Amino acid sequence: MEKPAESLNGYLEPTVLTGFEAGEEGVKRPRLKLFQLRGFGRFLRKNCIVILTVTGVLVGVAMGALMRQMPLTRAQITYLAFPGEMLLRMLKMIILPLVICSLVSGAASLDTRSLGKLGGIAVAYFLVTTLIASALAVALAFIIKPGVGAGELNSKDLGLDGAMPTNKETVDSFLDLARNLFPSNLIVAAFRSYATDYKAIVRNATTGNVTIEKYITDYKAVINASLGNATIEKFPVGTEIEGMNILGLVLFALVLGVALKKLGPEGEELIRFFNSFNEATMVLVSWIMWYVPLGITFLVGSKIVEMDNIILLVTSLGKYIFASILGHIIHGGIILPLIYFAVTRKNPFTFLLGLITPFTTAFATCSSSATLPSMIKCIEDNNKVDKRISRFILPIGATVNMDGAAIFQCIAAVFIAQLNNVDLNIGQIFTILVTATASSVGAAGIPAGGVLTIAIILEAIGLPTNDISLILAVDWIVDRTTTVVNVEGDAFGAGILDYLNPKETKEKFTELSDVHVEAIPNSKDDGETSPLVTHKDQAINTPPSSTKDPTSNESVL
Repeated sequence: MEKPAESLNGYLEPTVLTGFEAGEEGVKRPRLKLFQLRGFGRFLRKNCIVILTVTGVLVGVAMGALMRQMPLTRAQITYLAFPGEMLLRMLKMIILPLVICSLVSGAASLDTRSLGKLGGIAVAYFLVTTLIASALAVALAFIIKPGVGAGELNSKDLGLDGAMPTNKETVDSFLDLARNLFPSNLIVAAFRSYATDYKAIVRNATTGNVTIEKYITDYKAVINASLGNATIEKFPVGTEIEGMNILGLVLFALVLGVALKKLGPEGEELIRFFNSFNEATMVLVSWIMWYVPLGITFLVGSKIVEMDNIILLVTSLGKYIFASILGHIIHGGIILPLIYFAVTRKNPFTFLLGLITPFTTAFATCSSSATLPSMIKCIEDNNKVDKRISRFILPIGATVNMDGAAIFQCIAAVFIAQLNNVDLNIGQIFTILVTATASSVGAAGIPAGGVLTIAIILEAIGLPTNDISLILAVDWIVDRTTTVVNVEGDAFGAGILDYLNPKETKEKFTELSDVHVEAIPNSKDDGETSPLVTHKDQAINTPPSSTKDPTSNESVL
């Protein structure tokens, strides 16, 4: 022990340590260093995937910058991107079982009243944040004016020869949204979506002295052809396009979960099946997460190597890129955290620190759907969000909540209007806000999915769609911050719902019906089983004289 210093003439005498005390002090210092090393080791183990993922992005950028100096062929670039392609395929492979099982078990874990309350809060949150994002984007576009002075831009000069999206009527776009809500075939919905295409009948087309009436299946060919005095009658036809109909599957899973809950004891075996399937899927997700750093390295590196004329594109469309990314920074770094803080009174940036891995995955893959597995795992493990909340709201948010997409769509619409020297009036601005908010609902959570909805906005306000190729040219840059903001909005929504409903979800936990299952000898303890399943000992209600019944009541959540 250290002796207290004694006062001598108003001064403190220096403390002298005895041999024993000095030895004790010497033991403490190595012990303190050992504790520090152990704490650092625990930090590394806990954040290993995060550190590796961020390192993978940095290594990918450096690798891409170095390899741009090499004369790589298209085949060599494809081989370079192969590890990243494997990551995307693994993430997309897990989306279907994850969405279906999460929503079925989540909807079945809550009664109709609680489910309705959660759904109402979620819809209000999604609608308000998307409207705020759209309004912010329009304001930034009018302040920065990205299209002013850019009238000399030419897609051919920039080397843009990609295919243009079909000019779809606004009413057909919303009808497609309604049709996809109710898929005619669930199996087909797992890999195809409904989309309206157009065909045409050419009337009074004169070839020589002969007048013909021709049925043409390629409407674009008719528009690009010179047909003289012929008239063209366009009409919509239904087609199936590649891509999972995630909107229809989400609605079906929600309704199925509610129906199983209504069945009572008859539906509980099936609920248990979906719970087990869901937990097995999350185990697969945890395995895939270890491959994410390697896949992201090659995704980012190959994309940098692949792009041509980066300097020319950035300098030509720099104001548009700046406006879009600035909108994402303001919305994701200020507005969404303020909404979270206003509701929960918690530090939003502490909440975001636990989600670095899904944000990095979103930045690299440009896909909200591909980020869903890592988002669910991290928000449950790191931020301790209730599993019933996260697995209910995150699959829905990945489908209908597209704040980042709404921002760049609005800026793109105003950019194209300024590019064509069109002054937008109040009615057109309001149309942009409403159409961007509505079209972002159900927008495909895939790379460049938001670009396809820009044509809807342009058609709604009467602008030409020819300049969309300029947006496509730099979409690989803007789409990364777009996806990060999309998944950030979903995460904050889950955090807000988890804060608003903790008491109610705990109360509903005890009200769920019981399932009688056979006891399994040497089964795992409660700490190793699914957190969505709780076990109760039936011996509590049995008389002391009776033997313990080899069954237990299992509450299915």
